[in-house]
Amino acid sequence: MVTAIIGIYTLYVLIRIYVSVMQIGYVNQAKRQSAVLMTAAEFLKAGNYAVAKEKLSMFTTMLDFVIFMAWMSFGISWIEQTFMVYDPTLATIFAVLAFILVNGLISMPIEYYEKFVLDVEYGFNRSSMKQYIKDTVISTLLTIVFGALIVWGIYAIIISTELWWLWSFLFIFGVIVLLNMFFPTLRALFFDKLTPLEDEELNKQITRLMDETGFQSSGVFISDASKRDARLNAYFGGLGKTKRVVLFDTLLEKLTPNELLAVLGHELGHFQHGDIYKNMALMGGMLFAMFALFGNLPDTLYMELGVQKSAANMMILFMLVMPLLSFVMMPIMGIMSRHNEYAADQTGADLGGKFFLSEALKKLVSENKSFPLSHPIYIFFYYTHPPVLERLKELGFDIHANADDALEGTCPSID
Repeated sequence: MVTAIIGIYTLYVLIRIYVSVMQIGYVNQAKRQSAVLMTAAEFLKAGNYAVAKEKLSMFTTMLDFVIFMAWMSFGISWIEQTFMVYDPTLATIFAVLAFILVNGLISMPIEYYEKFVLDVEYGFNRSSMKQYIKDTVISTLLTIVFGALIVWGIYAIIISTELWWLWSFLFIFGVIVLLNMFFPTLRALFFDKLTPLEDEELNKQITRLMDETGFQSSGVFISDASKRDARLNAYFGGLGKTKRVVLFDTLLEKLTPNELLAVLGHELGHFQHGDIYKNMALMGGMLFAMFALFGNLPDTLYMELGVQKSAANMMILFMLVMPLLSFVMMPIMGIMSRHNEYAADQTGADLGGKFFLSEALKKLVSENKSFPLSHPIYIFFYYTHPPVLERLKELGFDIHANADDALEGTCPSID
């Protein structure tokens, strides 16, 4: 059984590397052709950024494989031997948290490189080292506190019923729903400073859009996201009465009021179409499938690993194979998500005007240095939003692009 899992995980890694290689070759080819939605210099820079990010992703994939093999070979056994001396409940909590923290520590240099080398080079990172350390410490403490509570809850379920996987699924799904409800509050409490939108005229226009779609919010807030990052973003957070409209201050800086309203109209389209609940239902279904599959693995698997079938080892093994299961299910979620984005774009165009929405999409591409072209196989596996050129085409703006041209000829080297 262990050999089968390692074989499947190896195949997963090879597929990810193949997709990355195809994407890098495609972007290297496309970035040398006519610019789309950007100036020639911006187009080349966005292409270089996309290639650099994908090469980092490919390196991370290979590192993850090495880490996976280390855990399967001796890591799980080491965790078990290290924490067996404690009370069973504490041993489970300490073992699982140790697994999480060790993985976090290994990934920290990559995170640092991405933020303070790659993002600095391309003009995104605005975070100081002091801010980064503060955020890392807070994130780690939150992981320890909430992680311990979640592990304790799952442990209590595992030792209480043979159908632990079903009740664990319900427990985790409930946690996810609660996190969605209180995400804006938690983020504002520990990371971002949220202030009410002071522009009365813009506030009135946003309120008008919300009234038209029946969206009830606890307010419109501005996040001081620019202290960390230059990217543009906005989100509607929370469920029920906890819903908030949160705009990054970078978004207010770069978009005109009409463009901003069109973007918010798009987000309100997701609410109007019930996309939040559709996504949660789909995610719940996939999470259920993961727990059902994992809950019925044979006991011989743990014997082959040389460890007991304990709650801690079951949770650790689940977290090890979860990226593989997520990758398999990602295209299904992507197909549904891309369909929802087209519908939300139509609502955004109806509420805010398709011209303003199209201008906002172009600015988001330019400011976020999002290379507008991607290999079809990369889109299939990773895109939750349709390619921006396809979105513009659906809005009635058919921009000529060299998307197919980049597929022709010899794939350039990974430079």
